Amino acid sequence: MAAPATVDEYIAGFSPEVAERLTRVRAEIVDAVTAASGTPPEQKVRYGIAAVMLGGRYALHFAGWKKHIGLYPVPTLPEPLESEIGPYRAEKDSVVFPHSKDVPYELVGRVAREIADERVRQSPNA
Repeated sequence: MAAPATVDEYIAGFSPEVAERLTRVRAEIVDAVTAASGTPPEQKVRYGIAAVMLGGRYALHFAGWKKHIGLYPVPTLPEPLESEIGPYRAEKDSVVFPHSKDVPYELVGRVAREIADERVRQSPNA
């Protein structure tokens, strides 16, 4: 089976339940990046997972796995956002949302917005 060429193909490769979760995570990220940059972001498959771009560079990757959905990379965030995302941290720069629990979509959106806002501050041309 060929690797997915688009984010739509990537998401379509999952069970309907996981695909729905990934679609909602994607929407939160895209909305946040659009709000931060003022334009809809490019989306592509990088390293075999979905990526939402900002200014020609990735803003955030998201991926579906057997037991969870992951976001990468998620740097240390300002408080109180870091404390809210803390229970989902798997590593220093990644967070996971187990399929066995509800995904906190609103929190995903706030995390994505913080990351996108920071990228825009670092690179005014983003």
